[in-house]
Amino acid sequence: MKKELEIWQFAAARLKRGEAVVLLVVAESSGSSPGRQGFKMVVARDEITGSVGGGVMEVNLVESARRLLKEKEKINFIKRQVHRKNSPDASGMICSGGQTVILCKLESQDLPTIRQIIRTLKTHQSTTLEISNLNFQVAPNQSNEFDFRFERKEASGFLFQEKLGSKNKLFIVGGGHCALALSELMSKMDFYIALFDDRADLNTLAKNEYVHEKHRVESYDKIDDYIPPGANHFVVVMTLGYQTDEIVIKRLLDKNFKYFGVLGSFGKMATLLKDLKKAGFSEDKLNRMRTPIGLPIGSRTPEEIAVSIAAEIIQVKNKTP
Repeated sequence: MKKELEIWQFAAARLKRGEAVVLLVVAESSGSSPGRQGFKMVVARDEITGSVGGGVMEVNLVESARRLLKEKEKINFIKRQVHRKNSPDASGMICSGGQTVILCKLESQDLPTIRQIIRTLKTHQSTTLEISNLNFQVAPNQSNEFDFRFERKEASGFLFQEKLGSKNKLFIVGGGHCALALSELMSKMDFYIALFDDRADLNTLAKNEYVHEKHRVESYDKIDDYIPPGANHFVVVMTLGYQTDEIVIKRLLDKNFKYFGVLGSFGKMATLLKDLKKAGFSEDKLNRMRTPIGLPIGSRTPEEIAVSIAAEIIQVKNKTP
């Protein structure tokens, strides 16, 4: 999110100085393409920020953008890049796959739109970016059904839509040392982070400056009021102990999340799962829960545990259905 904001701020600063820039956006990607859908770059006359995949492909795209800056006409167009030799749209790379990149020339009249984008990113709101061969604009985000949408139209027409802002939401229940380390790591990624704990004057909760929301709850008995289900919602449970973990699990297990994980040793979690079965939770519901949490990399310190959890979350987030 920080990198995304920096890209738009760079564009705004240049437009405010009366310069034109070219916005490059990966509209679609496939295979092993290094540029993924939504990757962005802004090209000014003497400087660039962001990336659409790197390598010789990016060098060539920057050259195309700078040629566009010299044109008087304000046009938007797409370039197909195929990462194979002997392709008509060869990118100069051989990693396989491909990507379609939008080149959109921005001028002073686009500054209000970019400022609106910056405001929504800073306030963690959501809006939809729309780029076509004719327009560059934002619209209220009226649907959570898509993060990206790209369609080609007749001749050279196209429409690209992207839900701006964090596309994923991470709920961390428990604000101890592991939560602090995980928050710091995940804050560098595309996640809006909400943190919950029931302890007063918790040192690690006070130190945690990486989350977007921080809640001191009276108890976990109503934690389900704070955490809604969602296709892009990720939940990590790491409370003080077994009893509070059980309360949280019972409150949340009926909800559908992209990811639901609980921190704990094999022994602790085996006992907890046994007790949950006795309480009437079905095998199907218990299988929704990932535990022990994180990829098995032999983690010991809070920072290492955070890496293993973050890696598992990323693995789930990026898994192709």
